[in-house]
Amino acid sequence: MTEELVLNNGVTMPALGLGVFQSPPEETAAAVETALNVGYRQIDTAAAYGNERQVGEGIRRSGLGRDEVFIETKVWVSDYGYDQTLHAFEKATRKLGVDRIDLFILHQPAPDRFDRTVAAYQALEKLLADGAVRAIGVSNFMRHHLTDLLARTEVVPAVNQIELHPYFTQPDVQKADAEHGILTQAWSPIGGITFYPGWGEKRKNVLEDPAIAEIAAGHGRTPAQVMLRWQLQRGRSAIPKSTNPGRIRENFDVFDFDLTEHQLATLDALDTGVRNGPDPDVPRPEMFDRAVPEE
Repeated sequence: MTEELVLNNGVTMPALGLGVFQSPPEETAAAVETALNVGYRQIDTAAAYGNERQVGEGIRRSGLGRDEVFIETKVWVSDYGYDQTLHAFEKATRKLGVDRIDLFILHQPAPDRFDRTVAAYQALEKLLADGAVRAIGVSNFMRHHLTDLLARTEVVPAVNQIELHPYFTQPDVQKADAEHGILTQAWSPIGGITFYPGWGEKRKNVLEDPAIAEIAAGHGRTPAQVMLRWQLQRGRSAIPKSTNPGRIRENFDVFDFDLTEHQLATLDALDTGVRNGPDPDVPRPEMFDRAVPEE
């Protein structure tokens, strides 16, 4: 059993997917195969993760048909620009072993080179018009990034993937997404604390929050399951990452219980306004300029 969301262009997408950020390539294929065997039908990867090839391998190992798996991947900043992004699609499909991508998104707004960001998005529009991708979107775009992008392009993004967990809910970005009919997708949906060494070293572990633990105990669930249920009941997509087979199964076992409105509000109120990851408004040329290999 799973739940689905309808994107603003009518494409249907699973509400819950497996993320593979920081999944070592040597562990990724097995994690994807496990997830698909458990019942996941969406996999989220990215050129910058260095594991698109292993995602494709895991999908093939599962034995599922291409149309049964929703594949989402991201263009890295070093491949921004119109022709460069068209080539990034060729690299991604070659590594994944597919000829079509379900959701193709820009990984960062890259404010220090936003003209190239716009050109990259215009290439996504071309791929969408040609039927090479089923939906297009963005990641880590704040309200002002969306405003600037929409003023210079034609197709409203279907998805905006952002850091979102109980300690960092980004209400203004969620509101901006809703105003434009953009689905908010949560990365780090359970507040992963291993992300981005060097950022937020004083952050607290959301999994140890007493309010969440109390709600979890009342439902006979884990804190992670409660947070994922919160994401889904608030109408968001979530892509929890794990390579542990037990955790992969646990994260998918969230479709047979509901949080009360009071419990949802309790999680909403835990927001600290503090990121775990980097600020999308801060240019990071040392990372943005890192080339994505051809193979």
